[in-house]
Amino acid sequence: MTVIAFDVMSGDIGPGECVPAALLALQSDPELRLLLVGHLDVVEGELARARAAQRSGEAPEVRGAAEWRSRLEIVPASEVIAMTDLPREAVRRKRDSSMRVAVNLVSAGRADAAVSAGNTGALTAISHFVLKCLPQVERAPIMSAVPNARGFTHMLDLGASVRATPLHLLQFAVMGEIVARDVHGIAAPRVGLLNIGTEETKGNELVQEAHALIRARCAAEPDPARRMHYVGFIEGHDIFTGEVDVVVADGFTGNVALKTMEGVAGLISGRLRAEFTASPASKLAGLIARPVLRRVSASLDPRRYNGAVMVGLNGVVVKSHGRADREALARAVAIAALAVRRQLAQRVGHALGGAIIQTETPA
Repeated sequence: MTVIAFDVMSGDIGPGECVPAALLALQSDPELRLLLVGHLDVVEGELARARAAQRSGEAPEVRGAAEWRSRLEIVPASEVIAMTDLPREAVRRKRDSSMRVAVNLVSAGRADAAVSAGNTGALTAISHFVLKCLPQVERAPIMSAVPNARGFTHMLDLGASVRATPLHLLQFAVMGEIVARDVHGIAAPRVGLLNIGTEETKGNELVQEAHALIRARCAAEPDPARRMHYVGFIEGHDIFTGEVDVVVADGFTGNVALKTMEGVAGLISGRLRAEFTASPASKLAGLIARPVLRRVSASLDPRRYNGAVMVGLNGVVVKSHGRADREALARAVAIAALAVRRQLAQRVGHALGGAIIQTETPA
């Protein structure tokens, strides 16, 4: 049984979506057990509402109340970290927050992973403080998948390290390759460094130095089977072509790129809805095209890839989008369970044990 500690109080939506999401996750995964972390009375109230909705038929997605209740436990937490709280203050002053308690459960061995839709900076700080990074990792990046023309592109960092160093980017590249290969089953992941151009002279000092470090690391690996397939600099549009499997960026750039993608996807979806309802002829065309539009919409739906893993920690922590709905939140829980079952932390730690990672910038 995989045990996930789910912070149901944090995020922009909170327990009203997190608790139903927990029930969806339990329903879809019979080998899952959840620890719902939050205010006891609030969580109990949401569970009661879910049961009432089930009885009335308003929530057909919540089925088998007796069965899921046996795989669910409420863990009390008296505080909540707001989205506006400073990370340092969250660590120091809110020690009984739902986010902190969820991560503590992983550290104590009561849970295999923690999931939260809360403040990214606070979750990063708490995870680093409580779980610590693996010995050869300085900062644990946030990694997730985004759709491309052939499947998915795995990106890191998406917001954990906004002031990354060249060494951090080297470590992100190594960890991204490991996760893509050992967790997602990509035989020889192609790794690219996000830049404003593919030419060797393009980019700021950070990406130039990181590029040199990654190339030096590849050159120093004598075993071709272990050598990273580094393709060099890539541009933003390369994220979607399927020509690269892992995209490396600092947290500031990666997060901006991710939010831009979400905005563009929403714009396209909204524009299509508007155009296909503009006139009777447009409505008829939309009716004919509905099966195709549904497939396209499903392939671009951000809920399908919600759930970003913090890679390089002594444990598994998954960050959900703050405005995620219950389906997207359930997906984040599923990502956490997959990371545990694929032994993410152990695989990364084992691979880094033999990786050349502390390379100095070449002269």
